Amino acid sequence: MDEQPVSGHSAPPSGPPPAAPADRPPAPPRGNRAARGRVYRAGGSVAPFEVGLQARVGLTVSDRDTAQAIGSGDVPVLGTPQLLALAETATVAATARQLPSGMTTVGARVSIEHLAPVPVGRTISAHASLTAVRGRRLDFDVSVTAEATVVARGRIERVLLDRQSFVASAFDPD
Repeated sequence: MDEQPVSGHSAPPSGPPPAAPADRPPAPPRGNRAARGRVYRAGGSVAPFEVGLQARVGLTVSDRDTAQAIGSGDVPVLGTPQLLALAETATVAATARQLPSGMTTVGARVSIEHLAPVPVGRTISAHASLTAVRGRRLDFDVSVTAEATVVARGRIERVLLDRQSFVASAFDPD
């Protein structure tokens, strides 16, 4: 397959936004992080990602993975938060080898259908496939199966970011 490079991005413009026309109210101010360009790497190119990248990860459901243990329900079966975490792990694994130094991806949007219960002791497998590269945005189709049963399916969007700037923004939100 041909690789599709993710385009580089420059820092957001600095300084005040341009004045709004007289017939429109001024735009709300931008968040400080975006204005300072601290979250995203300024300029440069990033590693190519190929649509079709895939990964599969597995988990044998334990008591700590249940809805009861997580607090997402009162039944002793795989909890949706743990199912989602496994699906996200598969998306991370799909791109891990192609991430440039200093970059990471973070989850931005999730749509998932939890279709079937999974008891403690059963092994599940999460599969992620990269379906689109839109600038810094990476779209994945995900599915979770237990043997021949489809337990869940959905889509996860991840965003490519500069790791150091992103972590710093968590500790200095202004």
